[in-house]
Amino acid sequence: MNTVLIIDDDTELAALFGEYLQQEGFGVDIANDGATGLAKALSGGYQLAILDIMLPDIKGTEVLAKIRAESRLPILMFTAKGDDVDRIIGLESGADDYVPKPCTPRELVARIRAILRRVQRDIATSSGPIVAGPLKIWSEKRKALWFERDLELTSTEFNLLETLASHVGHIVSKNELSEKALGRPLARFDRSIDVHMSSIRQKLGTQQDGRSYIQTVRGQGYQMIKA
Repeated sequence: MNTVLIIDDDTELAALFGEYLQQEGFGVDIANDGATGLAKALSGGYQLAILDIMLPDIKGTEVLAKIRAESRLPILMFTAKGDDVDRIIGLESGADDYVPKPCTPRELVARIRAILRRVQRDIATSSGPIVAGPLKIWSEKRKALWFERDLELTSTEFNLLETLASHVGHIVSKNELSEKALGRPLARFDRSIDVHMSSIRQKLGTQQDGRSYIQTVRGQGYQMIKA
């Protein structure tokens, strides 16, 4: 059973979502403040955490940053509806995806399942790592090396980079990247892919000529260039 941690100070809403998740076959634990949520998230007992960006004691983004410093636990952020700033900050801080409040329990479950499918996918056969220049990716191990050094990636970043590396030298549309990395079609005005891609670029650095290893192709998508 996948166990989900809900970190939200809205006790009624957390209980409502928790009850629905249990009906859908998930284990659920709830923390109503950031400090308790952080301690639980780092305990290793959960497959995913839902984190509200507005908490009474510690900002959700601070909790997220502290989790990311020690764990790759998938994080789904609750953000205010229409607040692009909160969404971007959450994604830049390492969230895998976000869902705006208010949302339906059905939408929340769909987002959770999409993330868990990506993280927990089981590749029956493997022909070895995907190699794209200095990048090596082992899909089944969720492991990436960059110039023979471990590359620390969130689960969403891993899937984005894996998709680009599998199509090195070719353009991959944002919609395809969203389907494979987020498990959902790209929504209008959704900048999630762009924010995640910016984080990946920072981690990869630039080539000697100053070019990024990942190029934006305006109006089409992204392309990992051959190094």
